Amino acid sequence: MTSTPSRPDTEISIVVPMHNEEESIREFFGRLVPILNQLDLTWEIVCIDDGSTDRTWARLREGQSEHSSVQLIRLSRNFGKEIALTAGLDHASDSAIILIDADLQDPPELISEFVKHWRQGYQNVYGVRTDRSQDTLFKRYTAGWFYRVFNLVSINRIPPHGGDFRLLGPDVVDALRSCREKNRFMKGLYSWVGFPSVAVPYERPERLVGKSSFNLRRLWRLAMDGLVSHSTALLKIWTYIGIAAMFVAVGLGIWLLGEYLLVRRNPPGFYLTIMVVLGLSSLNFVMLGIVGEYIGRIYDEVKQRPLYIERNDDLAE
Repeated sequence: MTSTPSRPDTEISIVVPMHNEEESIREFFGRLVPILNQLDLTWEIVCIDDGSTDRTWARLREGQSEHSSVQLIRLSRNFGKEIALTAGLDHASDSAIILIDADLQDPPELISEFVKHWRQGYQNVYGVRTDRSQDTLFKRYTAGWFYRVFNLVSINRIPPHGGDFRLLGPDVVDALRSCREKNRFMKGLYSWVGFPSVAVPYERPERLVGKSSFNLRRLWRLAMDGLVSHSTALLKIWTYIGIAAMFVAVGLGIWLLGEYLLVRRNPPGFYLTIMVVLGLSSLNFVMLGIVGEYIGRIYDEVKQRPLYIERNDDLAE
């Protein structure tokens, strides 16, 4: 068995997506469980092995043997963090849910603060990183620009430097469970479903062990999923680019006509022609690429494949 039924009396579930986290699991449970025991709540931990290729699954089984409130889910391959989070939301009990990473960059000590705000009536209590000095300079700048662009083109704003580390009330969880699109951007969905929200600032420490599996390609894909899934502005903007290009063409035509009528000179056209052709061709290719991003996502949706597949064997990879 890769999973056990959630306890019906559970008041709060901890959902933890994992991919190749064998080195951090023991320390993670060692810090998380004592904090949960201090809460005046019944709890469970739902761990999702997102197609790990190391000994993550074996370490999780060891943790389950030590802590009876641990539920394990094993996906058939690496579906990505957004899908792993969705699997955790699907399998957790009908309670409040806390999303947290296993690398301890999301400090478990903040959970009590999340619970306090939840008891005050907030349905979405999220952590906001006040210091990203542990990230590379490139990642800090690209993350900042992404948040600016996303909030510019989307009607559902997301808080800059807010991550998946958060507490979601039962109403938010039910709303998120009803969202079944394939290309998911969870930060956008947290904002889209609404409900009263509050930020909890914290300093994010360095990763405990290992390194993040998010490379440049995955980050780019996640950024595109976020922009395309939550806004059609990238499509609509080409209407305005076309209008601007029309005015440029009219202005250029007036200039060429003036050169001929007033100066009696045919303007040199070779370089101008090359510039116009290359410029407009480049714009066309960019436009087709953006249209392709939307069409590709439509194609993924109409195939109606499941969001994820679970493994029911207990073989170690």
